[in-house]
Amino acid sequence: MADKIFVTRSFLPPLEEYTEEIRPIFESRWLTNMGEKHRALEQALKEFLGVDQICLFQNGHLALELAIEAMGLHGEIITTPFTFVSTTWAILRAGCIPVFCDVDPVTGTMDPEKIEPLITERTSAILPVHVYGHLCDVDAIGEIAKRHGLKVLYDAAHAFGVTRDGVSAAAYGDLAMFSFHATKVFHTIEGGAVCFRDPELADRLFRIKNFGIEENETYCVGGNAKMNEFEAAMGLCNLRHLEEQIAMRGRVFRRYVENLSGTPGLALPAEQENVKSNYAYFPVRFSAEKYGETRDEAAARLNAENIFPRKYFYPLTNAFPFEREIASQPGVPANPELSAARFDPSATPEAARFSEEVLTLPMYGDLPMEEVDRICRVLRK
Repeated sequence: MADKIFVTRSFLPPLEEYTEEIRPIFESRWLTNMGEKHRALEQALKEFLGVDQICLFQNGHLALELAIEAMGLHGEIITTPFTFVSTTWAILRAGCIPVFCDVDPVTGTMDPEKIEPLITERTSAILPVHVYGHLCDVDAIGEIAKRHGLKVLYDAAHAFGVTRDGVSAAAYGDLAMFSFHATKVFHTIEGGAVCFRDPELADRLFRIKNFGIEENETYCVGGNAKMNEFEAAMGLCNLRHLEEQIAMRGRVFRRYVENLSGTPGLALPAEQENVKSNYAYFPVRFSAEKYGETRDEAAARLNAENIFPRKYFYPLTNAFPFEREIASQPGVPANPELSAARFDPSATPEAARFSEEVLTLPMYGDLPMEEVDRICRVLRK
């Protein structure tokens, strides 16, 4: 039996390179609290992403949750149910109410045409997700937000290194959150960041991730979400190898396309015009009627061959019992306009179809081409 192939495998730099990067940490004994490596990574990321404002966090989830809090958002936030649960949990844990918008049937990103009917007097922001690294329709979403006086926060966890016409995904919206989890194209083992426009937000984000410590031994309410020095050092190493890794992922992506194009019942991801992809994922949608099997049946056959893709994202986050979560939020008044239908997957039919049909195939830079071919042979059967 062949070795197990999982949906992703973390990239690691040469051990000697990382050892050299962490040597100053052992010499200084400065292990956390925004030391030399933390500051160096912040600067390197600003330059790479082309942004002026960035704040590093212990993980992407805390980055998003605390950003919502720091921005003073309240009431309803329009978001997508076709995402990892972290996006929705961050909204709820920050004391806001998620209102779910359906997705574009091709990209799986938020459908701008479905946003405005969801806007109420309680809406404070729109929180779309760049799914699989596919950029949202940032222009249309930005116009809607401007027209209604709303903030836009992008969950860009999948979009590190993605650019459109040379502009980084970090530059869109009022704020963009990145995850640097070990499974991502760029990682710091655990970690995350937010890039933002308003320079006044910098102090609030810094305080809120560092116990609320202010000057003169005073405090506001805060938590602990700091990235440590060893994680920052890993980020500095991995950033040096990022373009090479994206190129390697691109070769795997194109091999999948070469092998699977024309297979009845399989819809392959399309590359977006004027967008430089990071090839974070290779999602395939299954039409059971044309393919002859459901997504789950195809996944079971792959599993039998020691190949473990992922039903990503399944289930939709509006399939969870959010009514109980919302009712438990302190200070959130009852809102009869939020009917149970808003927390029903049938209310977002395109997202529901995506969730039932999509399978993300193994994707990482050093995935051998012969293994890509083997995965494709199993699917073509």
